[in-house]
Amino acid sequence: MRYVVGYTANARGHDAVHLAVALARNHDVSLDLVLVVPEDSPFNAVYPPETGYDDILNEQAQRWLDEGLALVPDDITARGHIRRGDSEARTLIEASVEMGAAALVIGATNSGLFKRFTIGSVAGALLHSAPLPVALAPHGYRRTEPITRMSCGFGTRPGADELLDVAVESARDRGLPLRLVSLLALDGGDSPELLDAAWMHAAQRIAAVESSSAEALLPEPEIVVAKGRTIEEAVDRLDWEDGEILLIGSSRLAQHRATFLGTTANRILRALPVPMIVVPRDYTRQSS
Repeated sequence: MRYVVGYTANARGHDAVHLAVALARNHDVSLDLVLVVPEDSPFNAVYPPETGYDDILNEQAQRWLDEGLALVPDDITARGHIRRGDSEARTLIEASVEMGAAALVIGATNSGLFKRFTIGSVAGALLHSAPLPVALAPHGYRRTEPITRMSCGFGTRPGADELLDVAVESARDRGLPLRLVSLLALDGGDSPELLDAAWMHAAQRIAAVESSSAEALLPEPEIVVAKGRTIEEAVDRLDWEDGEILLIGSSRLAQHRATFLGTTANRILRALPVPMIVVPRDYTRQSS
């Protein structure tokens, strides 16, 4: 299995590499660091390119890429790729599809508060159009130890069952404890009836997934309901482990098998202190 890492020669790129390493250590995964450089265009500052310009650009890009590869420990297989394109997001998507990647890992912008997210233009484009899961590292992410727990934000809207299936299978394959966090209460309801309905839906879906598989989850998934006056407050009140990652589905507005970061997910990002993986709508997980 392969993960593509959208690498840039700055803190954002380093955060992405750190998260990719942490994810790879839970699984049999190799990493492909992809550095996108501008292709020749009349709109570039230097056009037509002066003699030797391309050689200088490629040499610099290779040095940057080598710095990124140096961040990957020896126990993880990693390769570097330089790609040209007029859109970093589109070029990363094309590289991910070409390489058959199971996920695309990127970092938040450098302007975010420590351990928080600020979504830049590239991340925004990927989170609204990628045909594969996008893992986003918060600013300042330095952890490279294996992921210790997987959480999944769920509800009862269309697409929720598919996301729960992905979460259960992913946690089982990685041998991780799974926590299901109800987002129904965050959407505007904290009545006992709504909370009970969210809990029962999750429990029934887990039972259905496990009954269709010869392998059971161990330990049994934890189901929690986040409460708060706002989404941000509810997320902040939850107990998050340093090695945790949150799985969340795409908005109902997403195209078939494409990501689309909805309003709720955007608000969760404002308070989330751990990485997030956004799963495309109607996504079918790759077999390991």
